[in-house]
Amino acid sequence: MIKILIAVDGSALSLDAVHHVLRLVQDGLRASVVLANVQEPASLYELVVSRDPDLIAAASVEAGEHLMAPARVLLQAAGLSCETAVGVGDPAHVLVDIIESSGCDMVIIGARGQGAISSALLGSVSQELAHSSPVPVTIVKHPEVPEQEDDVEQGAADVAA
Repeated sequence: MIKILIAVDGSALSLDAVHHVLRLVQDGLRASVVLANVQEPASLYELVVSRDPDLIAAASVEAGEHLMAPARVLLQAAGLSCETAVGVGDPAHVLVDIIESSGCDMVIIGARGQGAISSALLGSVSQELAHSSPVPVTIVKHPEVPEQEDDVEQGAADVAA
């Protein structure tokens, strides 16, 4: 049985990786799953205000678990159990650490993540992970929705009018 790490950030686009794994499993792949989320390190302000590193760490884990919840629901609905891992730091490097500590055989990650800036960041995270991962990485592109011919025709009619 292959062990797959799925990197998720809570965005709908990061669920593309989960859907990809579910298709592989439906097609007969025997797999176990590790969902992984990487949180940003605490800011200087958070460190000064809190002064409790355990509280900050607990908040990071809670945030990561919350962001992985939709992915976990999809996997469980398909009858696939999963482990979860939340890390803090540089996403690509932390994901490599999780891959190694969890004994994963491959990684599946979406090509884009949350928001305009974050989506560009996750794109570069997926590329960096592809270069630094000790196991194969599959980057899942979000399917593009083709424009409907009726919409194009309607737009042309609006322009002509």
